[in-house]
Amino acid sequence: MSKFACVSPQSLNDNVFSLIGKDWMLITAGTPQQCNTMTASWGGLGILWNKPIAIAYVRPQRYTYEFMEQADTFSLSVLPEDYREALQWCGTHSGREEDKFAASGLTVYDADGVPAVAEARLILVCRKLYAQDMKPELFVDPSLLSHYKANDFHRQYIGEVIQVLKAED
Repeated sequence: MSKFACVSPQSLNDNVFSLIGKDWMLITAGTPQQCNTMTASWGGLGILWNKPIAIAYVRPQRYTYEFMEQADTFSLSVLPEDYREALQWCGTHSGREEDKFAASGLTVYDADGVPAVAEARLILVCRKLYAQDMKPELFVDPSLLSHYKANDFHRQYIGEVIQVLKAED
């Protein structure tokens, strides 16, 4: 299990396109005692409302959605490549049926009351600022609707990055 150093969001040197789209991340919400996590490869990082923000997308049928709706905070955990199998597992199994942390070999990390993943190399702790459902009529490019054959449009969560934890070597 890693020890973490708190760093500023501006000090990160990671390419955000690789961080999210290639490395993937785990979105975790709830409390350290009762939470769920899910793998995500869609999202964003940037500045909005003069704040460092992270954007996470969760479909309503995902178990993590319930935790995202109830909590004021969530975390995004980026794991080392050694954990690719655990990331794939967390992306294909539901926490409704079993404890995803135990089954995937991952550990819950308590980031000042916000659940995250202890094996992460990078954790972004976020405070929810905004949530909105994606709507089919707002898609400018209708070809993107092919991602929603079941009409299960994501809810977009924008969170202020309130803490960045980087694993110490």
